[in-house]
Amino acid sequence: MQETKETSLITKKDLRSVFWRSFTMQSSWSFDKMMAYGFMYSIEKPLRKIYPKDDDYFEALHRHTETFNITPHVSPFVIDLSVAMEQECAKADNFNKESINNLKVGLMGPLSGIFDSIFPGTLRIIAAGIGISLAAQGNILGPILYALIYCIPSYICRFKGGQIGYRLGTGFLDKLQASGLMDKLMLAASILGLLVIGGMTYTMVNTNFVLTFGAGTESAMTLQTALDSIMPGIAKLGFVGLFYWLLGKKVNTFVLIIGTILGCIALTALGIMG
Repeated sequence: MQETKETSLITKKDLRSVFWRSFTMQSSWSFDKMMAYGFMYSIEKPLRKIYPKDDDYFEALHRHTETFNITPHVSPFVIDLSVAMEQECAKADNFNKESINNLKVGLMGPLSGIFDSIFPGTLRIIAAGIGISLAAQGNILGPILYALIYCIPSYICRFKGGQIGYRLGTGFLDKLQASGLMDKLMLAASILGLLVIGGMTYTMVNTNFVLTFGAGTESAMTLQTALDSIMPGIAKLGFVGLFYWLLGKKVNTFVLIIGTILGCIALTALGIMG
């Protein structure tokens, strides 16, 4: 009976709240947190029901301020999956809270890759092409067809995705907890999260050291080439490691951004970076 009560703690009304609030995911977008605050706002009401005590509630809210970015159309799936994990976290004393964010980070890349190509990459282009061609002729069907082709599938994906995410989370996590596989899932989620972060480090961080060593065109070598010959991407890894260390020292994010801009300008002026 207790399991039934805990399972029914989150109602359809709460899931509908996540659906409507997910439309604000990009309203507070920032370069350091991306969609994090929109995610926190979307999950706020379910968290209040899961954690009646203020300390637990505020801790859970803060947990969801970590950097997050995903195709908006599929965001309710991850939000409601996180709701299910938060429910399990509230029930189990030995639940690894870091696995919640690790799973979120692990899903960002694969889901964005799939749904970016479906919605912005395909449906929006087709809908805009049909809608604009009709609208240019003064046909009222232009905007109507755009809404039918692009907006309605997007809304359906948001709504059904949230329901699927919550059902998948509650049923799947309960089975894992009963079978004793929860620790393995937490470990797998941690590894996946670190793997995604490592891939993002290599693909999204760019360095170009143009400082040249040696004389002549054949023997000359840039600092970037020398570093990449040691290990490809070692400069990128070094920069990310430095920022990770500074964040661990509680250095303000704004200070880091301004310092990075000024540092890059100085290194470029000195001919070290290009």
